[in-house]
Amino acid sequence: MIEKKLFFDVKEDREVIKKAYERMLREKEEGITGYYDLPVNQEDVIEEINDYIHNNEYLSKNLIKDLVIIGIGGSSLGTRAIDTLLKFSHNRNIVNIHFLENLDPLYLINSIKEIDLQKAFIVIISKSGTTIETISIAKYIFWLLKDPLKGLDIEKKIAIITDKESPLDRLAKEKRWKVFYIPKNVGGRFSVLSPVGLFPLAVLGYDIKELLAGANIIREEFLNQGMDMLLFKKAYYYFKHAKEKNINILFSYSSMFEAFNKWYIQLWGESLGKKNERGERVGLTPIGLIGSIDQHSFLQLIVEGPKDKTVTFLKLKNFELPVTVPHLSLPYLETTDFVNGRRFQTIINTQCDATMESVIKADVPVDLIEINELNERSTGYLIYYFELLTSALGAMLGIDTYNQPGVEMSKMLLRQKLSK
Repeated sequence: MIEKKLFFDVKEDREVIKKAYERMLREKEEGITGYYDLPVNQEDVIEEINDYIHNNEYLSKNLIKDLVIIGIGGSSLGTRAIDTLLKFSHNRNIVNIHFLENLDPLYLINSIKEIDLQKAFIVIISKSGTTIETISIAKYIFWLLKDPLKGLDIEKKIAIITDKESPLDRLAKEKRWKVFYIPKNVGGRFSVLSPVGLFPLAVLGYDIKELLAGANIIREEFLNQGMDMLLFKKAYYYFKHAKEKNINILFSYSSMFEAFNKWYIQLWGESLGKKNERGERVGLTPIGLIGSIDQHSFLQLIVEGPKDKTVTFLKLKNFELPVTVPHLSLPYLETTDFVNGRRFQTIINTQCDATMESVIKADVPVDLIEINELNERSTGYLIYYFELLTSALGAMLGIDTYNQPGVEMSKMLLRQKLSK
């Protein structure tokens, strides 16, 4: 399903890896973070989601034209990533999905123009229930719905995803809106395999059981193979060379990975950019690139610029579309005829191979993640892989992988400034 290869030597310190693995097991067993068990402890959640969709006349009869997700960061990036990965290779419901996540008024107004609020289902996602961006946008949507509210049957066209007993939960109960709960010990950027992602993805028609089954495959590898997983060798290399190679590039060879890259950037940056136990600033800067587009922009810097980077290539073997370059010879362009009759899939994957080889020859550390085909199972595996890698590296760096004190300070200052 997914193959992984390292193209650099790792002389790992088994004691460092052992301590990281044992810490991750403690995080799981003591409930420090709950994402580890999301693939196996959500039978009731799946049943609740499916029952709600089945019993909701608007969702079950496909009367919804637009699915509106109001959330920011971890509340939206994961769902967007998975839908973008699967929507071209999956028979998903014909529903337009919209993510309202930015307070930019031009973006907001133009996004809302594309939504038929009369035929929209609205999902509001905020773990705390007080996220300024999310609540501000929700207030604006409620204001737009104010006049025709009686005829919209709004109670059946809105769902809330939040912590139990949050302010948003209390509002939802008063308004009789459906509420799905985020586990208390699952942070936003690790929450896509919770109701945060599962509910909207189920509305779109994806098989959320398969998504969790894919994540559980690598979860079982983690529990059974333990510190012998290739993932730990990769994490150790990043840890050992964190000071001189502090930029990690995810070079994904398909435009379908663009939203996934953004999800990875949040997961990596917000989890690993911290002060460690000794008060030292640590972290690896994440960069997301798309092949073959960024071969013509960023590749030059990777190959001949400072050797402060590592590169992960993400490659899709089967695009399931046998589109070929026509056997067409154009005047003055005969030198390009060598691609005639070739599948576009073959060309882009050969580009990936050639680019990867050039980066390896430039003595840049490279690893490859190769996906046979995109489906719910392989996508769930990929999500959980990056979450595990983040936890492993966080443990080695000696940081709290799951907090974000720098972000919280920004929120506090925003509240102070606007309150004045």
